[in-house]
Amino acid sequence: MDNFLTGREKQIVRSGDTSQKIQCAKPSLAGSVSQRACVFCGSRVVLYPISDALHVIHGPIGCAAYTWDIRGALSSGPELHRNSFSTDLHEKEVVFGGETKLYESLSELIDRYKPKAAFVYSTCLVGVIGDDMEAVCRRVSKEKQLTIIPVQSPGYSGTKKDGYKVACEALATLVGTSDREIPKISINILGDFNIAGELWLLQEYYRKMGIYINATITGDGRVDDIRNAHKAGLNVVQCSGSMMYLAKIMKEKYGQPFMKVSYFGVEDMSDALYGVAKFFKEKELMENASLLIKEEFARIMPVIRMYKEKLQGKKAAIYVGGSFKAISLIKALRLIGVQTVVVGSQTGTPEDYALIQELCDEGTIIVDDSNPIELSQFVKEKKADIFIGGVKERPIAYKLGLGFCDHNHERKEGLAGYEGMLNFAKEIYATAMSPVWQFTR
Repeated sequence: MDNFLTGREKQIVRSGDTSQKIQCAKPSLAGSVSQRACVFCGSRVVLYPISDALHVIHGPIGCAAYTWDIRGALSSGPELHRNSFSTDLHEKEVVFGGETKLYESLSELIDRYKPKAAFVYSTCLVGVIGDDMEAVCRRVSKEKQLTIIPVQSPGYSGTKKDGYKVACEALATLVGTSDREIPKISINILGDFNIAGELWLLQEYYRKMGIYINATITGDGRVDDIRNAHKAGLNVVQCSGSMMYLAKIMKEKYGQPFMKVSYFGVEDMSDALYGVAKFFKEKELMENASLLIKEEFARIMPVIRMYKEKLQGKKAAIYVGGSFKAISLIKALRLIGVQTVVVGSQTGTPEDYALIQELCDEGTIIVDDSNPIELSQFVKEKKADIFIGGVKERPIAYKLGLGFCDHNHERKEGLAGYEGMLNFAKEIYATAMSPVWQFTR
């Protein structure tokens, strides 16, 4: 590890080395050019899919441009979330303040679009000049009789993971403000953002089992459903990094239990369905879950076995936002005969990394909060055939002449559920086996 930055040695381990536990949840080391995003970005990706709310970014236009369509989040109804509104602050506002501009922008947008609620995001510039964003939100809220939630998310105040917490706190102000009665056997789906329509597939699984979906937070989300989210019997948390904080708030405030699941890969998808059925202690739910899973296995496993035969010996590197997703990807790759040789995340937890060390073959490089230079060297050392990551990792893969699988929140291909496993296997096969890579080695 001599080639890496001093101070990061304990954030890099190799599976099988029991003498060292990986360190994580640390601030990024100065100069490491971390793959992490900022607090503002973290809050935006969580709240953005609420499709009938107004989302206004108080800051320079670049912050709005960077996060426009930041989730591939589809809506079955309103499309208001796909507008990236900004107060577009300039030098004048830096000197004299931007509160007047925010007030005028909010008033005009609310009159024009008639949203169910509004989220107003602060950015680095607003944090520096000291605009009283909360006072403006209270004023407009009173005048327009609308819930307006300030999201205090100046980018410099932490990392993307801190932005998740800020977003959860904003959502918590909505939860519990409605009291609509719902069926007893009901769930909220937390942490699925309906990327490429994946949420609709998951909802269909649960409906076939006989479970009522109360609120989806935040994929294809609606303000009124989130207000009533405290009435559900169980919170099912998919992206634990972004939504576990909200689940804990709801448990503490309303006594609402939660369950951590993953929808990526056959094994974890099945565990999620069985786990929810088991929670409600209804024999019919368990029977319905068993029947659904058997039907899906019978449909997809012959195709999976075909891909596994052809992919034997291939190696993959994984670098994603959350370590829980990395665990599911390791299992999914193993199902199709691909060995994981490098794995890491931006926001991993000690518990997840311990499980990763157990799952991976000896010698697998495990890294927390990596950077492009490290990732490039790891991938070359382990001779990976394919890189699975997000938008920031794509250039690394292509520069090294590797196949790339997009598992980011901007993707347009659904990878969750049983159908998603087929899509994932197909993409890994097509990418890893493409004849183009013979010209890059």
